[in-house]
Amino acid sequence: MKKSPLFSIFLIVLVDILGLTIILPLLPFYAESLGASPSTVGLLVSAYAICQLLAGPPLGQLSDRVGRRPVLLISQIGTCIGFLILGFARVLWLVFLARIIDGLTAGNLTVAQAYISDVTEPQHRAKAFGIIGVAFGLGFLVGPAVSGFLAQFGNQYPIFAAAGLSFTSIMATYFLLPATAAHPAPQGHEEGSRWKAYVDVFKDVHLGPMLWQFFAFTFAFSMFISGFALFAERRFMHNAAPFGVKEVGYLFAFSGLVGILIQGGGIGPLIKTFGESRLVQMGFATMAGGFLVMGSVYYIPYLLLAIALLTFGNAILRPSLTSLITNRVARHRQGMVIGLMQSLMSISQIVAPVFTGILIENHFLSTWAWAAGAVCGIGLSLIAIAK
Repeated sequence: MKKSPLFSIFLIVLVDILGLTIILPLLPFYAESLGASPSTVGLLVSAYAICQLLAGPPLGQLSDRVGRRPVLLISQIGTCIGFLILGFARVLWLVFLARIIDGLTAGNLTVAQAYISDVTEPQHRAKAFGIIGVAFGLGFLVGPAVSGFLAQFGNQYPIFAAAGLSFTSIMATYFLLPATAAHPAPQGHEEGSRWKAYVDVFKDVHLGPMLWQFFAFTFAFSMFISGFALFAERRFMHNAAPFGVKEVGYLFAFSGLVGILIQGGGIGPLIKTFGESRLVQMGFATMAGGFLVMGSVYYIPYLLLAIALLTFGNAILRPSLTSLITNRVARHRQGMVIGLMQSLMSISQIVAPVFTGILIENHFLSTWAWAAGAVCGIGLSLIAIAK
């Protein structure tokens, strides 16, 4: 009973992430070809995140009331429309419009995580959340490589491929994903004050610090995702030319391979051996080390080492921390809290890309990497409070 829904949600998340990772290495170069500076590229990422911030918690709460499947379909349709507009864009404002539409309906991952919480027992949840990590790993392995291959025929080809995958995901959700029961708030807990509910979550002596840890993790990860393509273009050469879509795509694919190896078979034994709290600690420390190495090197083999460290840290940190957070939340508030986590991620994606764009535009390449490592250090320091 539980295997079938998890397999279906895995396929759906995988197809969604393939679409995302096809766009990921392309978007900065695509925006630059339409006249965007590194700072403008940062604002482009932030525009998407601002819309996510506005939409995340309401979409999560809506999924609590009406069920996960309808909200997931709405989110996927918005993503597909955004990709289509992006593919036809010939001026920069249309690129912004495409990302805004995608951001306003960006509940795919939020609702998918709430769905997993619905169909798994607490003791199995970290391993179940690992399937999203496997989907990320496969997406990063295949998507950027596809993007690099298709981009040689024109920038629109990868974008329309992503739109096609997004449409496939809609069909998979409609035909494959079983509906789950809605979880409306019990009598006396409804509506009241949405903001009071958010404040109460942060006031929880255990849950509050974990959410700030999640914010630190997503901030560092957003700095990496938004800045790595432009960082690599300015620091590394291949065949006497700066790194481009193809080289960045292959590096993301390498990251995906490492992620698959960890989350495909390694996360279960790691949880049994160390426990989720210790894995969160190890994840922050390893990510900090990866950023330190990345900011210090100029040769490709060392860059691969830095990416491997970052990916390992991400692979063990994300599912472990998400599991710890959801295990402390009542079932009728799962969607709300995961939506709040989406909002924290959105705030990270608003601020981090702008910060990143300013640093890279002013050639502070090492500072960009070391600053991301420092954020991971802050997350590590919060562990003592979260216990």
